Amino acid sequence: MLHPETLEAYRRMTPSERLAIALEMIRANAQRLFSGSPEIVERRVAILNQQNHDRNQQMLTAISRSRRSHG
Repeated sequence: MLHPETLEAYRRMTPSERLAIALEMIRANAQRLFSGSPEIVERRVAILNQQNHDRNQQMLTAISRSRRSHG
């Protein structure tokens, strides 16, 4: 979890500033993601896909809950 001050700094950034940070993080870490044996790379990608799926499910659950309580 990010420190509240860090979160506030991100909120004050423009979308282009946040995108620049995200792209820099991708550039810095992509090589490691795809290094190693095919099995290791496949495992890393599978973990990332599962984490993304879990986050999407949590967001959809929250949206659904919000719509029920306001709808």
